[in-house]
Amino acid sequence: MKSYRRLLLAVILLFPEVEWGAEPFDLIIRHGRVADGTGNPAFLADVAIKDGRIAALGRIRGETRAEMDAAGLVVAPGFIDVHTHAEDIEKLPLAENFVRMGVTTVVLGNCGSSVLDVAGFFLRLEATNVSPNVATLIGHGTIRHQAMGGSFPRPPTDEELGNMKTMVEQAMKDGAVGLSTGLIYLPGTFAKTEEIIELAKVVARYDGIYASHMRSESREIFSALNELFRIAREGGIRAEISHLKLSGKSTWGQTAKVLAVIEEARGEGLDITQDQYVYTASSTGLGQLVPDRYRAAEHFREKLADPEQRARMAAEMKQNLRQNGRDDYGYAVIADYQTDPSLNGMNIVEAAKKKRGTASLEDQIELILEIQANGGASGVFHGISEADLQQFLRHPNTMFASDSGVRKFQEGVPHPRGYANNARVLARYVRELKLLRLEDAIRRMTSLPALTFRLRDRGVVREGAWADLVVFDPAKVQDNATFEDPHHYATGFAWVLINGVPVVQKDEPTGARPGKMLRHSPGR
Repeated sequence: MKSYRRLLLAVILLFPEVEWGAEPFDLIIRHGRVADGTGNPAFLADVAIKDGRIAALGRIRGETRAEMDAAGLVVAPGFIDVHTHAEDIEKLPLAENFVRMGVTTVVLGNCGSSVLDVAGFFLRLEATNVSPNVATLIGHGTIRHQAMGGSFPRPPTDEELGNMKTMVEQAMKDGAVGLSTGLIYLPGTFAKTEEIIELAKVVARYDGIYASHMRSESREIFSALNELFRIAREGGIRAEISHLKLSGKSTWGQTAKVLAVIEEARGEGLDITQDQYVYTASSTGLGQLVPDRYRAAEHFREKLADPEQRARMAAEMKQNLRQNGRDDYGYAVIADYQTDPSLNGMNIVEAAKKKRGTASLEDQIELILEIQANGGASGVFHGISEADLQQFLRHPNTMFASDSGVRKFQEGVPHPRGYANNARVLARYVRELKLLRLEDAIRRMTSLPALTFRLRDRGVVREGAWADLVVFDPAKVQDNATFEDPHHYATGFAWVLINGVPVVQKDEPTGARPGKMLRHSPGR
């Protein structure tokens, strides 16, 4: 400890001393190891905060209303989660699962699903007050449904497309950061590439981004990537690949090829980035196991009642299972089924045996169809290779994002990423496996997302930037949520500050709600 303090003193003496002759600082964080978000080596310095922003950095002298001693701790920019489904923040404004793993900004509206009235949504959140900062994309599926009145397997008419463009433009004027698609979901799955390009052109005029859950993350991933590149090229827009992965054993081992085609597109001049959650399972609705053309809610029950159509559904589901190299649905776990919560946490094989008496493939399929007919359920799908995950993780343009909503504590058996994604990066992939330098991991969660999504004055520790900061012990930061027992918050965070206000102190929420609405505008 003595040698550490001698080193601390020696390094701090290298900084120019900052004199502050104006009003007192609101807060000085002293003696921390600052990883400033750029990826550069961490350095020892004090960080002073005034009026929600970083006012000074270095050896700081001057009056302050409060001090924090961060000796032995890392001081970094707050983490920015660019892929969330946190629209439920209206009901759970503290967003504890996010802020307690160091997330200070959440980007909503992913996978084609968003609020429609961006301006009204922001005003409601400002009236409510929330803990994290909030930005949002405008969802293609949301506007397509609004313009076309349903999940139609056809292109929009000229009038409908015009209405969709108008809605996208209004959302961008109201502060959306870009457009998202969910091309495996209804109604996005029915959209042709040309439709998306026309909407992307509108977003590009406002320097927005196109973020896509692509049409395939498994057998057809290369054609899905080519579609994304075409949209970026012809739409003149930056593009983000949402939760990059290779799903299903039949696709494993192709990471080098995937990354090569992305780099080829970047070499062509396209601005392509990607995000990733650091788990070997995905999570979405169990309805995704049902073929697209049968899944539309307004007709599903009558299709199910037709013996011929029901048999065709089952046959197609068996075929899809075989093509993905699987014999059953043991990889799919029921996360939250409100009609029968007793099935939560069981995989489909286990649930079929409990519910139907046998675990035959036929009974598994019948259970899936029954669940969908009863309103559906969310699921966790185990099908990603750890080796593939690690190779994607090493790429310098990969950001880390949870793909989570705001979690209600102890409700269902959700994916653990919503409680622990950022902490897992630091604990498993930095500290334990040493796959990333600490400073680089922080860059992927801070300045890279801020630059990519044009979040001005966020994601860095520098004078003038907003004081979104995390202070943590790199030896102790830990993800505690598991697939079997996900409702555990991350630990190891001494403080999490948003706009200069502590929202977490010693791993406990303070109850503060200092979050701002991050309205995008061209050039920001």
